Amino acid sequence: MKLYIYTGICGMLLLLCVQAKAQSNKGVNSLYSAFAIGDLEERDYSRNFGLGSAGIARPSLFYLNELNPASYSAIPQQNFMFDVALQGRSVTYTGDGLNQNALDGNLKRLAVGFKANKRWGIAAGLTPYSSVDYKFLNQRYIEGSGVPISSTTEGTGGINRVYLSNGVRLTDNFSAGVSSAFLFGPVNTTENLGGDTVSTVDKRYAYNLNFTTGIQYQGKIKDWQVGLGATYRFKTDMRFQHNIEVINSSEQVLYSEELDKLKYTLPEQYGIGLSLGKGNITLVADYKKQLWSGLNPGENNYRLVDAERYAGGLEYAFRKHYYNGVAEHLVLQAGFAYNKSYLSLQGNQIKDISGTAGVSIPNRNGALRYYLGVEVGQRGTLANDLIRENYVNFVLHFSFKDIWFIRRIYE
Repeated sequence: MKLYIYTGICGMLLLLCVQAKAQSNKGVNSLYSAFAIGDLEERDYSRNFGLGSAGIARPSLFYLNELNPASYSAIPQQNFMFDVALQGRSVTYTGDGLNQNALDGNLKRLAVGFKANKRWGIAAGLTPYSSVDYKFLNQRYIEGSGVPISSTTEGTGGINRVYLSNGVRLTDNFSAGVSSAFLFGPVNTTENLGGDTVSTVDKRYAYNLNFTTGIQYQGKIKDWQVGLGATYRFKTDMRFQHNIEVINSSEQVLYSEELDKLKYTLPEQYGIGLSLGKGNITLVADYKKQLWSGLNPGENNYRLVDAERYAGGLEYAFRKHYYNGVAEHLVLQAGFAYNKSYLSLQGNQIKDISGTAGVSIPNRNGALRYYLGVEVGQRGTLANDLIRENYVNFVLHFSFKDIWFIRRIYE
């Protein structure tokens, strides 16, 4: 009965979240989400968040780690795990004559996982892949007239990622895994001239499959627990349904035309990770690279370049050892991240640097863990009239773990 209850609850939550994400993605405006397919989501909203979102080499012993699908082979036997993560964000924008603040909140992660047998772990979930949220106010000139007209261009939407991941333990030390994902979501642009009651909407809806493979090694060198990990995400040609609509102020469609489908190529990505643990202390470090150069045509004001991400951190976990395993209590984390994005605007590759911290606390019986993560960072530059974003991210993560298929015998 417990299996059916959990499955039903998780299924309902997943459907509600997919519907909510597909319908709306309004939040903090960002200039940098106006280009290509928007802001790529490089953070991991699991317990890896406080470590700079590093964790390619970490197994899924105490939480679900989607950074490497091979990690799911380490889900404890007979365990069912359920994760939910919420994000709050505060941003200050500075630029030439600009100083503004914005607040935002979103669901960032929904995941379930369990052990199918002693070597095979399975996980499924929903996370954002990219987000689009911007609004520009410009002056435009109609041909043949020297009178400027105000123009408003607004972008909304984003691409979501629904995945099913499998991890298998090959030997005592090596595991391999694959994550099969379906990417989907709207990327819409609305333009209005002169405050008119009629607007033009360029509607694009993205969809296609995407695959990521991974491998992990877990072993010991003297007193150190050593983890090594590597991942590879395959290149994917995203398909876009493309429509143009003219709507009025009541969003009634006055005209609609279906255009040819578009294609946009997502690059291959590879990542490597290292984890070193001794006693209560764990050190982690990750490196990722995405090969964007030459894949998709840019425009006069931007081009796509190879993206790189460096991240790492330190974790201190208070643990108790029992005859049948290890239980974690308070966990403290600190980390950093440095990201060179896939966007180059006016010759400036957009960079993002941040520091992170996290704390994880279990409830009394250890079945539920509460996690609070904080990230403080800066993205962008003031060069060439661009915008710099100073931000603070807060993450509230709930992780539920239960034991399945235990039959109690009373004498």
